[in-house]
Amino acid sequence: MKPSQLKRLLSEEKIMLTNKTIVLGITGSIAAYKAADIASKLTQAGARVEVVMTESATKFIAPLTLSSITGRPVITDMFEPTSEYSLGHIALAEVADVVVIAPATANTMAKIAAGIADNMLTCVVLATKAPVILAPSMNDNMFQNSVTQDNLAKSKARGFNIVEPAYGRLASGKTGRGRLAEIEIIIGTIKQVLGRKEDLAGKHIVVTAGGTQEPIDPVRHIGNRSSGKMGYAVAEAARDRGAAVTLITAPASLSEPAGIAVVPVQTARQMKDAVARAAAKADALIMAAAVADYQPKSAVKSKIKKEAPTLTLELVRTPDILTEVTGNFLKVGFAAESEDIVANARRKLEKKNLDLIVANDITSAESGFGVDTNKVTIIDRNGKVENLPLLTKREVADKILDKVAGLLAKKARR
Repeated sequence: MKPSQLKRLLSEEKIMLTNKTIVLGITGSIAAYKAADIASKLTQAGARVEVVMTESATKFIAPLTLSSITGRPVITDMFEPTSEYSLGHIALAEVADVVVIAPATANTMAKIAAGIADNMLTCVVLATKAPVILAPSMNDNMFQNSVTQDNLAKSKARGFNIVEPAYGRLASGKTGRGRLAEIEIIIGTIKQVLGRKEDLAGKHIVVTAGGTQEPIDPVRHIGNRSSGKMGYAVAEAARDRGAAVTLITAPASLSEPAGIAVVPVQTARQMKDAVARAAAKADALIMAAAVADYQPKSAVKSKIKKEAPTLTLELVRTPDILTEVTGNFLKVGFAAESEDIVANARRKLEKKNLDLIVANDITSAESGFGVDTNKVTIIDRNGKVENLPLLTKREVADKILDKVAGLLAKKARR
């Protein structure tokens, strides 16, 4: 695929934040410069970003930076006569779909916990009915202080969403817990919170991802080329549509997504056990993982030395997760095929009694392992076949979830 084609596909990916108004509060933390990246990513995702800065925040980053990124005036003074929200914190509070304070200092969190509204940002928080997300950033001693912890507990009890700070090197040169969480985690939390009103709200979706690894000895395993990208895309899309998501993942070099319960596994047996536990209370199981079909009959406890000219392994079948794990939930399988795509997928759907199967040609450079795009065919239990064009994996995830949401709604009406 040409770079221009991939760029076009990525630009056409479904944007979950379009038409959302996000109030981004910035307070006086050294991490305030990171708010520019948050504002940029939210704006690129289609959101209208209204930035409100405390006076202290302006000492760390210029309002001009934020207004240049968002294309919107930055509010720094409750009584600023040029602001369309002058004397109107109520108006700003009412248009917000979500209020995010990142970074949130101990001082601002203390004011919020006490109900103090002495600047535009705290007034908006007190006046809004939109969900509020706090992403603390401060010295580790300040964060661990019992006063700060009490204030956080009060905010949590009132329904505020807390993005816990990360552990790492701090501005003081010390190492501790107090760093602003990664930008991807903050944005993932925003999507999760906004998704609570979407079509999968109240549903529990279990997703598997990655390629299982079956040990030969302590350093070697039988595996496959799955990157886990398709499964992670499905999990994130389900989260953004309001579902409670459990992601059961074999080893993958992907960042753990925010707002999702992640269960790491290695082998097919471990994945089956994890799926059985999670699916007991699930509405749907989406098996995007590439589960190894065979495993060594027994793993060697010590490293096999490279001495003999050949090595013979006796392999046995791994558990068939989709067949063996049963329950009152929708089952969605994947079929990675190299020939007779539709025919082989149909047989798998019938054999495993699936509601849907997603088939793709792994021999295609644009639709195989490790790439960001996929060209799939979706088949339902009634035999209906839908051939999708080449899409990003996130777009494919949403197409799958469109069908899952429809089937769950139909099931609920029975």
